[in-house]
Amino acid sequence: MDFFSIIMWPFKWFVEAILVAWHWLFTSIGLDPSAGLTWVLAIIGLVVVVRSALIPLFVRQIKSQRKMMEIAPELRKVQEKYKGKKDQLSREAMSRETMALYQKHGTTPVSSCLPLLVQMPILLGMFYTLSDVKKHAEWGVGGVGLLSSELTKQFYDAQLFGVAPLHTSLMDAINYKPAGWEATVTILVILVVLMIASQFITQLQIISKNLSPEAKTGQAYQMQRIMLWILPLGFIFSGVFFPLGVVLYWFTSNIWTMVQQFIVIRNMPTPGSEAAKAREERLARKGKALDSSGKIVPMEKYQAEQKRLYEEAQKAKAEAPKRQQPVSKQRAKKQAQKNRSSTQPPSAPGSGTDSPTS
Repeated sequence: MDFFSIIMWPFKWFVEAILVAWHWLFTSIGLDPSAGLTWVLAIIGLVVVVRSALIPLFVRQIKSQRKMMEIAPELRKVQEKYKGKKDQLSREAMSRETMALYQKHGTTPVSSCLPLLVQMPILLGMFYTLSDVKKHAEWGVGGVGLLSSELTKQFYDAQLFGVAPLHTSLMDAINYKPAGWEATVTILVILVVLMIASQFITQLQIISKNLSPEAKTGQAYQMQRIMLWILPLGFIFSGVFFPLGVVLYWFTSNIWTMVQQFIVIRNMPTPGSEAAKAREERLARKGKALDSSGKIVPMEKYQAEQKRLYEEAQKAKAEAPKRQQPVSKQRAKKQAQKNRSSTQPPSAPGSGTDSPTS
């Protein structure tokens, strides 16, 4: 066993445990243990377990993305401050100020990638578990955990729609041309296209509906637009080599992500985004609105709050010290002379030139 296999062992064991548990559940209600439907449902069950466990991380990701959007103007100010400065001291100062902003708001760019980073070992575990099914079945052995030799043989014999083996990849079907390989290629091509389309739609609904106007002017937005078109190309090349079971897992996971994003965008949109405006319109039609804390309240309560906030702002403005307008030196000198003359006491009657002549 090499070093990589040692690292992947716990993830493969975890994947096998979930697959076997779901397989046992479906066979206990009467499904055929070797049927493709039974193992496909077990793979879908794996998606449900993994993605449900990732919900707390997903919530953290959403909060981190919101905070990153909030500090985007401050980050741009830091970048503008050190624009064109390439010396070591300036780069270190820029890095310190950027990290200080992240710490102040409790976020980092890595936080938005946590669900994907956590899911990748599981996806790799799924990939290697299914990739090893063929050779393990031929050797008459099982997996690393609960996937026994008997279950491995059942998985090996399982076929989607009775024609496409779950352990076969698109390249294997094209190169080796097993019985019914045309149907296998057709099914795999359709699933790879659906997998790519679901990933594309998920990313598109984020950048088209859930970004504020300020976020659409930054460099991060341009990178998101580029990745929107580059990622599908990567999935094309990777999907060709994935076993059918892995493609099914990834496609089902993408559907989960797409639905999850739709719910989040509809109910917790980014402030200022098109989705946020659409939500406000839906609430207004129901006679409701969002108060200053983000809670849904009746329109009367919202209007009362807005009136109170306006009155408080006007009161604070009236109580604030007025700003002294700047004046030129000549004008200031004339003003001082005028003030002195106005404060000079009047002459006593009968003195100086003002006294009446005799």
